[in-house]
Amino acid sequence: MTVTLTEAWNIVRRHLPEKRFKHTVGVRDTAIRLAKHYYVDEKKAELAAIVHDLCKYFDTDEMKQGLATVGENHWAACGSELLHAPYGAMYVEKELGIKDNEVLQAIRSHTTGRAAMSPLEQVIFVADYIEPNRSFVGVDQARKYATVSLDTACLFSLTNTIQYLLSKRSPIHPYTVEAYNYYTLKGEHKD
Repeated sequence: MTVTLTEAWNIVRRHLPEKRFKHTVGVRDTAIRLAKHYYVDEKKAELAAIVHDLCKYFDTDEMKQGLATVGENHWAACGSELLHAPYGAMYVEKELGIKDNEVLQAIRSHTTGRAAMSPLEQVIFVADYIEPNRSFVGVDQARKYATVSLDTACLFSLTNTIQYLLSKRSPIHPYTVEAYNYYTLKGEHKD
């Protein structure tokens, strides 16, 4: 049996520090708003948003081992800032009984993005990037793009993320590069 929204909230509340919990509330509210705007299932968006960061503070080695047991070894070089997404999808399926593949994929891809994301994935990816507690150069522009097109908002978010990672001389996950290339070639964005 799958977890209810109330049960999910209680579990997340116990696992996350106050600042991350406030972020989760912001992602949930933003995801519901975007889901309404783009005719995406609001309940699925709400559930994915609530649990998207559940595993954010789990032990990195535990997450790597868990992913390796299901053949997901390509995450081994990543830190918890990325690992918690694929591990989180696996965890909530097993521990919370969430079986909806759309919800699981939205959780899985919320950190790196991926090429050809579903509308629900895009809602969670963008909501995580633009929620009201976020404050960084470009967030206001990202929020504007989110009201125009999910594809454009995704591309803008991916572009900013890649630029940030390059400025820090940090590695860029291949899924992020693939997502950037996909949305760039899709060509819907207009500045």
